[in-house]
Amino acid sequence: MVAAQELERRRLARELHDETGQALASILLGLRGLEALSDPAKAQETLASLRELAVSTLRDVRKLAVELHPKTLDDFGLVSALERLVETWQDDTGIAVELAVHLGVEEIPAEAATALYRIVQEALANVVKHAAARRVSILLTRKNGRVVAVIEDDGRGFDPALESVGSGIDSMRERVLLLDGRFRIESAEGSGTTLVVEVPT
Repeated sequence: MVAAQELERRRLARELHDETGQALASILLGLRGLEALSDPAKAQETLASLRELAVSTLRDVRKLAVELHPKTLDDFGLVSALERLVETWQDDTGIAVELAVHLGVEEIPAEAATALYRIVQEALANVVKHAAARRVSILLTRKNGRVVAVIEDDGRGFDPALESVGSGIDSMRERVLLLDGRFRIESAEGSGTTLVVEVPT
Protein backbone atom coordinates (compact mmCIF):
# COMPACT_ATOMS: atom_id res chain seq x y z
CA MET A 1 0.00 0.00 0.00
CA VAL A 2 2.88 2.36 0.83
CA ALA A 3 4.46 1.57 -2.54
CA ALA A 4 1.16 2.25 -4.32
CA GLN A 5 0.79 5.58 -2.49
CA GLU A 6 4.33 6.56 -3.44
CA LEU A 7 3.63 5.78 -7.10
CA GLU A 8 0.52 7.95 -6.93
CA ARG A 9 2.50 10.82 -5.36
CA ARG A 10 5.11 10.56 -8.10
CA ARG A 11 2.43 10.65 -10.79
CA LEU A 12 0.82 13.74 -9.28
CA ALA A 13 4.21 15.43 -8.84
CA ARG A 14 5.05 14.69 -12.46
CA GLU A 15 1.74 16.14 -13.66
CA LEU A 16 2.23 19.27 -11.55
CA HIS A 17 5.77 19.72 -12.88
CA ASP A 18 5.25 18.78 -16.52
CA GLU A 19 1.80 20.21 -17.16
CA THR A 20 0.80 22.75 -14.53
CA GLY A 21 4.31 24.09 -13.98
CA GLN A 22 4.99 24.52 -17.68
CA ALA A 23 1.60 26.16 -18.26
CA LEU A 24 2.22 28.70 -15.49
CA ALA A 25 5.70 29.39 -16.86
CA SER A 26 4.16 30.02 -20.29
CA ILE A 27 1.65 32.44 -18.78
CA LEU A 28 4.45 34.37 -17.04
CA LEU A 29 6.50 34.55 -20.24
CA GLY A 30 3.43 35.68 -22.17
CA LEU A 31 2.70 38.43 -19.64
CA ARG A 32 6.30 39.60 -19.84
CA GLY A 33 6.07 39.72 -23.65
CA LEU A 34 2.72 41.50 -23.42
CA GLU A 35 4.35 44.43 -21.64
CA ALA A 36 6.64 45.01 -24.63
CA LEU A 37 3.87 44.98 -27.25
CA SER A 38 2.89 48.32 -28.73
CA ASP A 39 0.30 46.99 -31.20
CA PRO A 40 -3.13 46.98 -29.43
CA ALA A 41 -4.54 44.29 -31.74
CA LYS A 42 -1.58 41.99 -31.13
CA ALA A 43 -1.81 42.67 -27.41
CA GLN A 44 -5.50 41.69 -27.37
CA GLU A 45 -4.73 38.48 -29.26
CA THR A 46 -1.95 37.56 -26.83
CA LEU A 47 -4.15 38.42 -23.86
CA ALA A 48 -6.96 36.16 -25.13
CA SER A 49 -4.48 33.31 -25.60
CA LEU A 50 -3.10 33.77 -22.07
CA ARG A 51 -6.62 33.87 -20.62
CA GLU A 52 -7.45 30.57 -22.35
CA LEU A 53 -4.26 28.99 -21.00
CA ALA A 54 -5.03 30.23 -17.48
CA VAL A 55 -8.55 28.74 -17.60
CA SER A 56 -7.18 25.42 -18.85
CA THR A 57 -4.53 25.37 -16.11
CA LEU A 58 -7.10 26.12 -13.42
CA ARG A 59 -9.24 23.25 -14.72
CA ASP A 60 -6.24 20.90 -14.54
CA VAL A 61 -5.40 21.99 -10.99
CA ARG A 62 -9.00 21.40 -9.86
CA LYS A 63 -8.91 17.96 -11.49
CA LEU A 64 -5.72 17.08 -9.61
CA ALA A 65 -7.27 18.31 -6.35
CA VAL A 66 -10.26 16.01 -6.89
CA GLU A 67 -7.91 13.10 -7.60
CA LEU A 68 -6.08 13.78 -4.33
CA HIS A 69 -9.31 13.91 -2.34
CA PRO A 70 -12.75 14.88 -3.65
CA LYS A 71 -14.32 17.58 -1.47
CA THR A 72 -17.74 16.27 -2.51
CA LEU A 73 -16.98 13.02 -0.67
CA ASP A 74 -16.64 14.92 2.63
CA ASP A 75 -19.44 17.39 2.03
CA PHE A 76 -22.17 15.26 0.43
CA GLY A 77 -21.08 11.62 0.73
CA LEU A 78 -20.18 8.73 -1.54
CA VAL A 79 -23.15 8.82 -3.91
CA SER A 80 -22.74 12.49 -4.84
CA ALA A 81 -18.99 12.05 -5.23
CA LEU A 82 -19.49 9.09 -7.57
CA GLU A 83 -22.11 10.97 -9.59
CA ARG A 84 -19.67 13.87 -10.05
CA LEU A 85 -16.82 11.48 -10.93
CA VAL A 86 -18.90 9.62 -13.51
CA GLU A 87 -20.23 12.84 -15.07
CA THR A 88 -16.73 14.31 -15.44
CA TRP A 89 -15.27 11.03 -16.70
CA GLN A 90 -17.98 10.64 -19.36
CA ASP A 91 -17.39 14.21 -20.57
CA ASP A 92 -13.64 13.63 -20.76
CA THR A 93 -13.70 10.20 -22.43
CA GLY A 94 -16.97 10.01 -24.38
CA ILE A 95 -17.55 6.53 -22.91
CA ALA A 96 -21.09 5.92 -21.61
CA VAL A 97 -21.45 5.02 -17.93
CA GLU A 98 -24.54 3.74 -16.17
CA LEU A 99 -24.42 4.32 -12.40
CA ALA A 100 -26.98 2.63 -10.15
CA VAL A 101 -26.79 3.05 -6.37
CA HIS A 102 -29.08 1.28 -3.87
CA LEU A 103 -27.49 1.84 -0.45
CA GLY A 104 -30.45 2.90 1.66
CA VAL A 105 -30.22 5.70 4.21
CA GLU A 106 -27.62 4.23 6.57
CA GLU A 107 -24.36 6.16 6.47
CA ILE A 108 -21.22 4.49 5.11
CA PRO A 109 -18.07 4.83 7.28
CA ALA A 110 -15.53 7.30 5.90
CA GLU A 111 -12.83 4.66 5.36
CA ALA A 112 -15.16 2.43 3.36
CA ALA A 113 -16.52 5.37 1.34
CA THR A 114 -13.02 6.56 0.45
CA ALA A 115 -11.91 3.06 -0.53
CA LEU A 116 -14.98 2.51 -2.74
CA TYR A 117 -14.53 5.88 -4.41
CA ARG A 118 -10.85 5.21 -5.11
CA ILE A 119 -11.61 1.74 -6.49
CA VAL A 120 -14.23 3.09 -8.90
CA GLN A 121 -11.81 5.86 -9.87
CA GLU A 122 -9.00 3.36 -10.55
CA ALA A 123 -11.32 1.00 -12.41
CA LEU A 124 -12.44 3.83 -14.71
CA ALA A 125 -8.80 4.81 -15.28
CA ASN A 126 -8.07 1.22 -16.30
CA VAL A 127 -10.98 1.25 -18.74
CA VAL A 128 -9.45 4.25 -20.51
CA LYS A 129 -5.91 2.82 -20.51
CA HIS A 130 -6.55 -0.81 -21.33
CA ALA A 131 -10.13 -1.81 -22.13
CA ALA A 132 -11.13 0.00 -25.35
CA ALA A 133 -14.69 -0.20 -24.00
CA ARG A 134 -17.81 1.57 -25.26
CA ARG A 135 -19.92 1.18 -22.12
CA VAL A 136 -19.35 0.83 -18.38
CA SER A 137 -21.87 -0.01 -15.67
CA ILE A 138 -21.37 0.60 -11.95
CA LEU A 139 -23.75 -0.90 -9.39
CA LEU A 140 -23.54 -0.35 -5.63
CA THR A 141 -25.84 -2.22 -3.26
CA ARG A 142 -25.93 -3.02 0.45
CA LYS A 143 -26.18 -6.65 1.47
CA ASN A 144 -25.81 -8.29 4.90
CA GLY A 145 -23.84 -5.44 6.42
CA ARG A 146 -21.61 -5.01 3.36
CA VAL A 147 -21.52 -2.65 0.42
CA VAL A 148 -21.10 -4.55 -2.83
CA ALA A 149 -19.73 -2.71 -5.86
CA VAL A 150 -19.88 -4.31 -9.31
CA ILE A 151 -18.05 -2.52 -12.14
CA GLU A 152 -18.43 -3.96 -15.64
CA ASP A 153 -17.14 -2.92 -19.04
CA ASP A 154 -17.63 -4.29 -22.55
CA GLY A 155 -13.97 -3.89 -23.50
CA ARG A 156 -11.33 -6.25 -24.80
CA GLY A 157 -10.85 -8.08 -21.50
CA PHE A 158 -7.68 -9.80 -20.35
CA ASP A 159 -6.37 -12.87 -18.53
CA PRO A 160 -6.43 -12.02 -14.78
CA ALA A 161 -3.65 -14.55 -14.20
CA LEU A 162 -1.39 -12.39 -16.37
CA GLU A 163 -2.44 -9.02 -14.94
CA SER A 164 0.26 -6.35 -15.03
CA VAL A 165 1.57 -4.83 -11.82
CA GLY A 166 1.06 -1.34 -13.25
CA SER A 167 -2.64 -1.82 -13.87
CA GLY A 168 -3.67 -0.61 -10.40
CA ILE A 169 -5.29 -3.96 -9.59
CA ASP A 170 -2.87 -4.63 -6.74
CA SER A 171 -3.61 -1.27 -5.09
CA MET A 172 -7.38 -1.85 -5.42
CA ARG A 173 -7.04 -5.30 -3.88
CA GLU A 174 -4.93 -3.90 -1.02
CA ARG A 175 -7.52 -1.22 -0.25
CA VAL A 176 -10.23 -3.86 0.03
CA LEU A 177 -8.18 -6.32 2.09
CA LEU A 178 -7.20 -3.59 4.57
CA LEU A 179 -10.92 -3.19 5.29
CA ASP A 180 -11.38 -6.97 5.63
CA GLY A 181 -13.35 -7.02 2.40
CA ARG A 182 -13.42 -9.22 -0.70
CA PHE A 183 -12.08 -8.50 -4.17
CA ARG A 184 -12.71 -10.48 -7.36
CA ILE A 185 -12.02 -9.96 -11.06
CA GLU A 186 -13.76 -11.86 -13.83
CA SER A 187 -12.38 -11.34 -17.32
CA ALA A 188 -11.22 -13.11 -20.45
CA GLU A 189 -9.78 -11.99 -23.77
CA GLY A 190 -12.54 -10.40 -25.85
CA SER A 191 -15.29 -10.61 -23.22
CA GLY A 192 -14.96 -7.48 -21.10
CA THR A 193 -14.15 -7.24 -17.41
CA THR A 194 -16.20 -7.44 -14.22
CA LEU A 195 -14.82 -6.22 -10.92
CA VAL A 196 -16.64 -7.22 -7.74
CA VAL A 197 -15.81 -5.58 -4.41
CA GLU A 198 -17.40 -6.22 -1.01
CA VAL A 199 -16.59 -3.91 1.90
CA PRO A 200 -18.00 -4.31 5.42
CA THR A 201 -19.89 -1.31 6.77
